[in-house]
Amino acid sequence: MLKKMTPLLWFLFSAGGTVAALLFPLHVLVTGLLIPLGWIDVPGYDSMVSLVSHPLARLYLFVLISLPLFHGAHRFRYTLYDGLKLKHLHVPIVLICYGSALTGTVAAAFFLWNFS
Repeated sequence: MLKKMTPLLWFLFSAGGTVAALLFPLHVLVTGLLIPLGWIDVPGYDSMVSLVSHPLARLYLFVLISLPLFHGAHRFRYTLYDGLKLKHLHVPIVLICYGSALTGTVAAAFFLWNFS
């Protein structure tokens, strides 16, 4: 079964890496530099609630959270296989890595869907 899922897992890995490489630096720039330096005003609670209430913003946040989780799970899996030589623990590693990524994705979907 895992052989059939391999292309999907590699797709999630590459998509998560792309999202992490393109979107995370933007968030670090805005929240770590522009707002503390005063170049951008600190958004108020009401404006943030109205922003996150928009469906496109929710989709953006879901992609920003879920795809890098799968990217990290895939990297961690192969680090355990190649770096620590734990290939003999194939099934538990797969279940823990992708199970945690899937749990985080479901939690993100739940909280974004139920946000009011």
